[in-house]
Amino acid sequence: MNDTPETDPVDEPANLKFLRLLVTVLTGTMIAGLLVILTLIVIRYTDRRTPLPEVITLPDGAKAATFTYGPDWYAVVTTDDRILIFNRETGKLAQTIQIDP
Repeated sequence: MNDTPETDPVDEPANLKFLRLLVTVLTGTMIAGLLVILTLIVIRYTDRRTPLPEVITLPDGAKAATFTYGPDWYAVVTTDDRILIFNRETGKLAQTIQIDP
């Protein structure tokens, strides 16, 4: 004898089937979106620019405080309140900007 009651398989209501399908589609969409975001982050942070020079020669008495770069230039802010902008290709000083205190 079997004590478990036998139940007839009942079809799910239409709205429950739709809800299950909707959750499955949304889960797939979220997974695809996460993969796209991760791919974009990897592409964005892969630096394909030309490398910076090993040594940057500053004018006499200048000491570097900060550094930044652009597509075809790089800049060094010195401790004596100057911005020295260098050409990335040649490494030569292109412009000096004095910062007023």
